[in-house]
Parts: sequence; structure tokens; C-alpha cells
Amino acid sequence: MNRSSETPLLSIIIPAYNEEQRLPRSLDQIVSWMQTVPYSVEVLVVENSSQDRTTAVAEAYASQHSNIRVLHSAKGKGVAVREGIMRGRGEYFFICDADLSMPIAEVEKFLPPQLFAADVVIGSREAPGAVRYDEPEYRHIMGRVFNLIVRVLAIPGFHDTQCGFKLFQRDWARSVFARQTIDGWSFDVEALYIAIKDGARVAEVPIHWYFDDDSRVDPIRDTWKMFWDVFRIRLNDWRGLYDAPKSALPANEPTP
Repeated sequence: MNRSSETPLLSIIIPAYNEEQRLPRSLDQIVSWMQTVPYSVEVLVVENSSQDRTTAVAEAYASQHSNIRVLHSAKGKGVAVREGIMRGRGEYFFICDADLSMPIAEVEKFLPPQLFAADVVIGSREAPGAVRYDEPEYRHIMGRVFNLIVRVLAIPGFHDTQCGFKLFQRDWARSVFARQTIDGWSFDVEALYIAIKDGARVAEVPIHWYFDDDSRVDPIRDTWKMFWDVFRIRLNDWRGLYDAPKSALPANEPTP
């Protein structure tokens, strides 16, 4: 891949809301991993209206590492990711949960040469070869119920649309997130819906995933909200909010 020294191969986008406790461990792991790879990486920590020391923690890392930047957005995971997408400089944008429940080295499964001919890559906890660690059974059931709703009403054919690790090729990311509207947890279902509607090639890769008992998802409240969000996505599509001129859509690159 040809790229200038100013253009990193990968932008890692970390939405961070009240993450002063978990962020240092995750950034330590990412910094160590970056020192082992032969390509350039930037890390965008997008603080979104935190009420703790998230900003101070992130800025301390940024002051020591030139390839870490701190951005700010309004509250909402979808808002934070959108800000990172629009400000990132990489050829690929990797959306990464702040708890880093997937070992960061697994991002290489999402990139060439391990994976060619995909515009969007979904990390999957359900695809053959995936392994979940320490997840309570009720959380697994909750996730499978929501995935069934997503498959029936919005995105058929994928095992795990809600895993927090996804990669978008830059042109596809910018095109999709320019029309993405949901600010909360279901933003990624909407982004995938738009990408598939536009003709993006989407791949699903199995990952190793570790349950974090400090998860910010409320099993009752957030499941119902995400259920409503799926209906919003279909309504938005019916209203034409996701339509884009064909001339504005990214082109699929040929398979090597």
C-alpha cells in the first residue's frame, strides 16, 4: 500500500465517556502493540462530555505520544465515533471500545493482507472460531435476542452486529457516517445498514472477547432503546434520509 508519511494506515477511534479508570490500561496495551507493527497508527480518544478525569488522563498520554490525539464531542457513543471518523487521517478507521475487551493485536485480522476485498469488517463474538470469556449467560441471551431483532428487521445474515470492534475503509467511513443519525448505542447498526444499502462489501471475523463486569450497558433500558432504534432506522430509510447519489458513493476496489 502506497501512502505518505503523513497518512497512517490505521486510525483507532476510542469513544470515551467517564473512562478514567479503564482508559490507562487500554492505552498502555495499544502503545505497546503499536511499537511492534511495521505500519503507522494514530489513536483518537474522543472524550464525550465525561464528568470524571477522562480528558486529563487522555491528554497525559497524548503529551507523551505524538500519534495519540484527544478530541471532544457531545455526549453519546455515536456522536463520539462520528467525530473521530470525520477527524481521522488513516486509510482504515477502527472503532474500538475503551475497555479493550478484544486484544488489540486482533485488529490485524481486519486488515490486509489477512483480509482483502472488504470495505467494512465486523468483529464477531459469534462467528465460527470466536471465543467469549467470562460472559454471564443472561448477557449472552440478551445479545442474541437483540441480534435476532436486527436480523429480522434491518440487517440479515450477520452473527454479531453489536460487537464494539469494527473497521471501515476511509472513503466508506466518511460516506456512511455523514448520513448516520443515531447518537447512542445503536449507531453501529445504523452505520452497517447504510453501508450495506450502498453496496459495501461487509466481512465478519471471529475474535477473542473478554467480558468486562464494568459494562455500561443497562440490560433492560438499553435493550428497549436499541429495539426502538431499529425501527427508527427503517423509518429513516423509508423517508430517504440514507439516500445518496450514486456518483457520491465509494467504489469497490478490485480483489488483489
